[in-house]
Amino acid sequence: MTTNNTPIKTHEREIFLDALRGFAILGIFIANLGSFSFFDESAKISSAWILEGWDNTMTFLHHMFIEGKFYTIFSLLFGWGIALQLKRGAEIGVNPVSTIRRRLYFMLLLGAMHLLIWMGDIVFFYALIGFILLLFRKFSNKTILITSVLLILSPIVLYGLKMLFPVLTFPTQILYQTGNTIREQLTEIDGKVKRMEFMQHAGWFDHLKRNMAGFFYRYGYLLFVSRIPKVLGMFLIGYLIGRTDFYKNVQQNKKIIYWVIGLGLLIGLPANYQLAFYMSNFEDDYFDLKINGWFETIFYAIGVVPLALAYVGLLMMSFQTTIGHKVLLLISPVGKMAFTNYIFHSLIGNFVFLGAGMGYMGQIGTVYYTLFGFFIWIVQIIGSTIWLKYFNFGPIEWVWRSLTYAKKQPMLKLKNYNEKTKL
Repeated sequence: MTTNNTPIKTHEREIFLDALRGFAILGIFIANLGSFSFFDESAKISSAWILEGWDNTMTFLHHMFIEGKFYTIFSLLFGWGIALQLKRGAEIGVNPVSTIRRRLYFMLLLGAMHLLIWMGDIVFFYALIGFILLLFRKFSNKTILITSVLLILSPIVLYGLKMLFPVLTFPTQILYQTGNTIREQLTEIDGKVKRMEFMQHAGWFDHLKRNMAGFFYRYGYLLFVSRIPKVLGMFLIGYLIGRTDFYKNVQQNKKIIYWVIGLGLLIGLPANYQLAFYMSNFEDDYFDLKINGWFETIFYAIGVVPLALAYVGLLMMSFQTTIGHKVLLLISPVGKMAFTNYIFHSLIGNFVFLGAGMGYMGQIGTVYYTLFGFFIWIVQIIGSTIWLKYFNFGPIEWVWRSLTYAKKQPMLKLKNYNEKTKL
């Protein structure tokens, strides 16, 4: 294990961030496979890929250990990355804020294109919240920390207000109604049964038209679950970590990291067990604004972030060990190409499960689609490692970077190419 107290070098920090993204992309894909697969335990479909009982147990474990934790880590990384970009831009004498805004504008564009592939996109949403994050860049560390905690806990109050004043769900209802209108005009879907028939028999162009309406469903859902304060809160925590060079001095901050791990497990595990209980047994109550939905919101708010931070802390300390360093180094390429791999998830999810592709919709249970998620992740580790031997960026990262700088970036690896000259 590393025992010296010298600051972590920039290259090592970047490898760790890539490894953390690589870890997060696995959890995000497994969580999203629940939507891609259209698996419904109550449907009682007979399939060799459905394991009754085992699937129920695996779903519970997903709720406990995966639900919300990995997009929380990704949100933290996004804020962390913004902080590093601001610092790096200042160091090389460019206007970092204008450059970051350009990055966010083109992130919006790429996210909008991804929404046409899959309505569960998070890229567009992250870009929107990224503009809000920039407004906090001059706030003190104390103010940012307090604000982040209040934002993360705010869904408890917001859900309670919706229970007392249902009119507060009006924006969500408007978005859903708009989505229904557009969907019916473009696809003639007018109910759950007809929707499922459509998903099984529609062609790719029909799915594209359906996803045009999906934007409104997506953002109606994000408003209802108070995703804006959750994500902004984690952006701010990540921004604080990046701005203070917390990880650069990880050895001096070991005590804090151990406290984060300890409290994260002590609070996060029981809270997430309760979260899994309510999600498994009272799913409809949450969307019907009933008291069990409020309890679910409480356990989500107090449990998800601590456990996610415990995951990050454990990986931080593992990276300081010989074995942990080697393992995380192995998965870092998939994180360096996280944007490309994320889009690949949507393409393969659509192809495997929709009727226009292989048509396994509703036929693969939680156990098997979890194993499938691990398999794809391993393939992506191998593929990303090979790709980055010859190229500087993943394909989507290259497009994004070239658009940001209005200049075609060098894709092939050259000995004299130095990324440090860019923000």
